[in-house]
Amino acid sequence: MWIEENNRLKKKFTFRDFQEAFAFMTRVAFLAEKLDHHPNWSNVYNTVEIELTTHDAGNVVTEKDHYLAKEIDRILQ
Repeated sequence: MWIEENNRLKKKFTFRDFQEAFAFMTRVAFLAEKLDHHPNWSNVYNTVEIELTTHDAGNVVTEKDHYLAKEIDRILQ
């Protein structure tokens, strides 16, 4: 579940291993590039943490962030 906190939309994803986590990040990267809306994220082994905010709107959560979050979740379906 995505959590909105401190002007960020956040979610933590856990995978079986680093390879699965990296594959997920690759798919998200292509999606983000297509939408021209890029996440702040980190990866440690099998965990990916993503924070979304719209820089052009003053670093607040906008519809662009909610849309990207929905599309990221769709990657895992």
